[in-house]
Amino acid sequence: MSATSAPFGLRPAFHPSGLDRAQALAGGITSGYSTAILKGQPVAYSASAGVIVPLTTNPAAGSAVAWSGAFAGVEWTDTTGRRRVSNYWPASTAYIAGSCVAYFYNDNNIVYEIQADGSMAQTTIGNEYNFTNVTAGSTTTGLSQATLGASTAAGNGVQGQMRVVDLAQNVDNAWGDAYTVVRVVNSYSQFFGGFTAIA
Repeated sequence: MSATSAPFGLRPAFHPSGLDRAQALAGGITSGYSTAILKGQPVAYSASAGVIVPLTTNPAAGSAVAWSGAFAGVEWTDTTGRRRVSNYWPASTAYIAGSCVAYFYNDNNIVYEIQADGSMAQTTIGNEYNFTNVTAGSTTTGLSQATLGASTAAGNGVQGQMRVVDLAQNVDNAWGDAYTVVRVVNSYSQFFGGFTAIA
């Protein structure tokens, strides 16, 4: 049973085509970018720089911020000439120009697994929810602890960030558990019009 809160951010479960590949974005993070980006953290394209940035604010009730996918890792050559590979972006890291490649899942058809910060019933399938704890996580493990906000269900005509489509198929997970792990898709993608850009 998912009775323990042990969030892991967004974890790709599958893609309908069977291909849940991460995009490799050359120069995908600005050198010296001052905020850590953790594996599994929701990310978005910057409105001005052509790079990805993490979501850093939990949406207010009744509102949502568009996102593009989940961070998967990064590689770069540091200023001493050493090649680095990491599952997260260490804040304020500088690199040699042209050496950074950021990896993130951004296909709108990818189905992710995420732990809710509360109990979810089977009747939540089809409902939309927002992220909570978007900046939580560990720079020791490099893993995000972002969660689905169980109390953030979007009402009629209100946009949410994720749509619940299923229960994660784990032996210790069931509808109604204290911290249910569910499967979701991006319901507020930056690839569609009318979204709020992230600076």
